[in-house]
Amino acid sequence: MTKTFYIATAIDYVNAEPHIGHAYQKIIADALARWHKLLGEEVFFLTGTDEHGKKVAESAQKAGKSPKEFVDEISQKFKESWKLININYDRFIRTTDSDHKEIVKKFAEIVNKSKDIYKGEYQGYYCTGCETFYTETECPDLICKFHKRPLEKLKEETYFFKLSKYQDFLLEHYKRHPEFILPEQRRKEVINRVKEGLKDLSITRTSVDWGIPFPLEKNHVFYVWFEALINYYTATQSSQKLIKFWPTNLNLLGIDNMWFHTVIWPAMLKSAGIALPITVFNHGFLTFNGQKISKSLGNAISIKMLVERYGSESIRYFVCRNFVFGEDGDFDEKALAERHNNELANKLGNLVSRVSTLAEKYGIEKTDPSLKAKELLKKVKEHFEKYELHKALDEIFAYIDKTNEYIQNQKPWEVRSPQREAPQQSEEAHSKSESNSRKVLYELVFAIRNAAILLSPFIPETSEKIAQTFSFKISLKELDKPLKISSIKKSEILFKKIQ
Repeated sequence: MTKTFYIATAIDYVNAEPHIGHAYQKIIADALARWHKLLGEEVFFLTGTDEHGKKVAESAQKAGKSPKEFVDEISQKFKESWKLININYDRFIRTTDSDHKEIVKKFAEIVNKSKDIYKGEYQGYYCTGCETFYTETECPDLICKFHKRPLEKLKEETYFFKLSKYQDFLLEHYKRHPEFILPEQRRKEVINRVKEGLKDLSITRTSVDWGIPFPLEKNHVFYVWFEALINYYTATQSSQKLIKFWPTNLNLLGIDNMWFHTVIWPAMLKSAGIALPITVFNHGFLTFNGQKISKSLGNAISIKMLVERYGSESIRYFVCRNFVFGEDGDFDEKALAERHNNELANKLGNLVSRVSTLAEKYGIEKTDPSLKAKELLKKVKEHFEKYELHKALDEIFAYIDKTNEYIQNQKPWEVRSPQREAPQQSEEAHSKSESNSRKVLYELVFAIRNAAILLSPFIPETSEKIAQTFSFKISLKELDKPLKISSIKKSEILFKKIQ
């Protein structure tokens, strides 16, 4: 059977339009999904939008729209943004989707049968921006650490989920499955916090009506963080052919979502008797001038603006190359322009242009190439397994550097012209020189093909253009295979310099 790989991102909250901070995670997820497809696996890639809760209702009211009108509009903008940067997801789920609403109700009924839901009253400090209650220990100054706003004190009737019941189970699961929470530093943070004890979770609201109705009592709606988590499961239950993808192989999330996905979500799944995700990877934030990129902080960078200025391929490349995934990264347009010019335009684009121009003029002639990719593939695989996408690109560009050194040393453009004196001897020398150039060009096309295949998860459109120029398929099976090319035409300019 073909191996399956299910990757899911956080579903983005629709209180405001998407920005490059949202795009960071989606680009990484898309590169990982494309890599697993390249490996021959059957991939299911999920992303979407989180559309219920107090924050959304307030944002809709400010915009003078109904919540449904508002979420329809913003959700569409997320879809448009992901299209701009070539995010090739399999489903874009919305928590207002009818199948999600039904699965949430069924899920709650199962958890209730497990005797893990009870009615009570909740009083605590709440951040509407996070849609989260915080303790005075977590926020001693009663200011949200993510949104930098004062917490609101709330008191209301609610239904609780017995999260405290699952403390021992969670600690044991973390111990047996260290891969469940990555990176390691995040796992340590979660373990230390869980050891301090768990409080039962309020899972309904009566003060908000924009939400999924709670099946046990009509005037309650689900707390957004309870129902939204279920989206990952919903997506695999919507058809018989998708059931095989559960559980999630990889969930990508920002650290502000870490507690919900590494503590609350696995406890909910255990209560419902459903298998847990294999890995939850909690990455840092893209920052701008040292601050998290966010509409609420007033420093969001428009995806559309960046794509118009630099192109989607350069943005994808920069995000994967410039940041250590898992850590914070400071977004810098100057650094983006430098990488675009020095690496994409000079090293890759110029190489493809020179080789295709010479190959069109002289053709290529089969030889035994030295620039093989067996060891390169091994290293790239190892880095992908560790989510070290920047290191994978380091290796690929080291290979491109070798290819550029090879063309400079071999000088395939220096073909000896026939001379009038001693014509027979001159023709033989010319023919030998031309043949040598064709063999050098074969080696160069061979190496370009290898590099383009391995670059395809990162810059898929560019890799496809290179494949069309040199007539090969984007497949790992093609690495190091003899070339089958009859004719080559000069390539278009792949990357124009940014001034």
